[in-house]
Amino acid sequence: MIQQRLSLSSIIAAATAVVALGLPGMASAAYEHPANNEKGIIVHQEHWKSEKTREQVIAETKAAMQEGRLSYGESNYPMPVPNVGPGKTRQQVINEMLNESPAERDARQRLYYPG
Repeated sequence: MIQQRLSLSSIIAAATAVVALGLPGMASAAYEHPANNEKGIIVHQEHWKSEKTREQVIAETKAAMQEGRLSYGESNYPMPVPNVGPGKTRQQVINEMLNESPAERDARQRLYYPG
């Protein structure tokens, strides 16, 4: 039987693989961890640090609800854009284009017509 020696490059590759595969698990500092129970998790309250009080969180949630910034469920729909007032009329846009400087016109054309 012939015994082969491990090369330095194979040892380095194996060590790199161990580190790369082990780091995500070590970096997990969440307060809940997988467990073999009915819930599937175990919660460690000592891992949880909060900078805000319960009243502050409730106040922020109510403000977000009133402003329409709170998303319900796990939908992927974009948040509605708040109305910022009336836009420009067609004539105002045409006047702006007619009165723009050559440098502004060149910049606009480079933006919308690359090539």
